[in-house]
Amino acid sequence: MHFADTSKGRPFSKDPAVVRFKGRYYLYYSIFIPSEGGGKGRWGIGIAESSDLENWSRSGEIRPEQPYEANGFCAPGAIVRGGQIHLFYQTYGNGAKDAICHAISDDGLHFRRNPTNPIFSPTGDWNNGRAIDADVISFNDRYFLYFATRDPKGQIQMLGAAYTESDSDFSRGRWVQACSEAILKPELPWEGACIEAAAACVRDGKVYLFYAGNYNNKPQQIGCAVGEDGLRFKRLSETPFVKNGAPGEWNSSESGHPFLFTDEDGKTYLFYQGNNDNGNTWYLSKLEVGWAQGKPYIVKSGEGP
Repeated sequence: MHFADTSKGRPFSKDPAVVRFKGRYYLYYSIFIPSEGGGKGRWGIGIAESSDLENWSRSGEIRPEQPYEANGFCAPGAIVRGGQIHLFYQTYGNGAKDAICHAISDDGLHFRRNPTNPIFSPTGDWNNGRAIDADVISFNDRYFLYFATRDPKGQIQMLGAAYTESDSDFSRGRWVQACSEAILKPELPWEGACIEAAAACVRDGKVYLFYAGNYNNKPQQIGCAVGEDGLRFKRLSETPFVKNGAPGEWNSSESGHPFLFTDEDGKTYLFYQGNNDNGNTWYLSKLEVGWAQGKPYIVKSGEGP
């Protein structure tokens, strides 16, 4: 798989999120929408569909409509619940005031905004109030929301967590912030000053949290940590789980912003973004993730557990 939306004049797709819904696969991703009047343009969310997870066709986009989306939005996360797709996304361009929003779809293409948007932003003196890069999973009869935020000076990107009950409508006021400090922050040399884009899955009663380390094209690479309660995590390695490519390869500038998708057959796929031109273009790809003795590994072609 090597996909990019070319509808705006160049290959450009970031921040993937994938679900299976009514017999089809839906891929949501960040796109930049140029201004038709010559202005600065805004971020939005593109939609592609597939029958096999390999070949994708663009099928639509979600554009800013509401006042809180005036500067654009991006970085989707998606789950399926109750015969609907729930999309979580962030506002963009508002600095420390960027926050998480929520929308619902019955067909994968058209979305109704939650009337209480934005639904979440963090509090406390350990962060600057910003919330981006939402990822939501069901764990221990609750829904956990993982988000990225920054330190009070706005320099260090790190991860936080919140939860809501299993019957929640995901509205503002239903979320409980579950941390009084970062649940994961940059500590290793390759992580630079940034950990973002949490990508979680539950396996054998534990939460495996894949994440992007370092800012875009520094290079950004993908790490993995594991925790038993969804809040305290231990890195599985001091080296990246997915590295950027060698010079000349499609992802030499970075392998970043992961998303974990578990298909109906139980197979797990890590979707991620990459480029080799320092961000002039962006492509999306995927790797199959296998599991052995509680640890994930990248499945090579023809390889079994």
